[in-house]
Formats: sequence, structure tokens, C-alpha cells
Amino acid sequence: MTLAENLKAAMIAAMRSQDAFRRDTLRMVVAAAYNAEKAARRPLTDDEVIGVLTREVRQRRESIEAFGKAGRTELAAKEAAEVEVIAGFLPQPLSEDDLRALVAAAVDEIGATSARDLGKVMALLSPRTRGRAEGRVVSGLVASELVRRDLADHGHGG
Repeated sequence: MTLAENLKAAMIAAMRSQDAFRRDTLRMVVAAAYNAEKAARRPLTDDEVIGVLTREVRQRRESIEAFGKAGRTELAAKEAAEVEVIAGFLPQPLSEDDLRALVAAAVDEIGATSARDLGKVMALLSPRTRGRAEGRVVSGLVASELVRRDLADHGHGG
């Protein structure tokens, strides 16, 4: 069963159990996936659906931050609950240690030697970390790993 099918089945189950909040949240996510599918003019792969889910979570986290700053705690709490529902369909997040290991392996695989290689390393890592780690966290780890290796290779700093 594909991830898109799982989402639809969960939405139907929420309808049957009369869980209006879960139903509505999943309905929004299924609609977002449907719109992405229509734009692509083909069924989405599980990776692409994970991308849609990740985007939905990111949008809600941004809303939580905005509502928090505005003192709208009830709206922030609703968005946080939606994040919980959606996150249940995402792969398990990578631990920091796992992420560091993936970054080191990707840097080795590319043969990256300086910060100029960041884009190449990210191109390799992005599909491996999609939905399991935030892109800005990954790029930060890649950048620090490249700087660390560059300093080790050239003996600067210390």
C-alpha cells in the first residue's frame, strides 16, 4: 500500500470513528497530495508524498511560531495537534548521530574537499534525509563537516 493510499485509508477510518479533527487534518493533507499529483500529471511516489507531508508540517510549525508570538495559544495548540497527526505518516526522524554519520559518508562518497562542494553533498543527501531531518539542519552539518575537514587537511586554525 502506498503512502497516499495509507493517508486516504486513515482519513476514511477517522470518518467512520467520527474523529472530526483527525478527519479534517487528513483531508487537508490528502488534498495537498492530490494537488501535487495533478500538477505532476502522474501519481506521486512515496518520496514525493513525504515531501508534501514535510511541507505541510513546516507550514504548521511556522504558524505555531506566528500564533505564539501573537499570543494566540489556542490556534498554536490546534496547529501543533495537526503536526502530531501528520508526523505519524512521516518516517522516523534521524538522530543527530545517524545524521552526522550520513553526512560524513556523503562527504566521503562525493570526495568533497571544501565548502564549494556543499551543493554536491546536499544533492546526494537530500533524498536520503527527506522527511527525516530538516534541510537547514542537514546543510549546517554538511558545512561544519566540510570546514572541519578543510582545516584538518590544511592545518589551519586549531
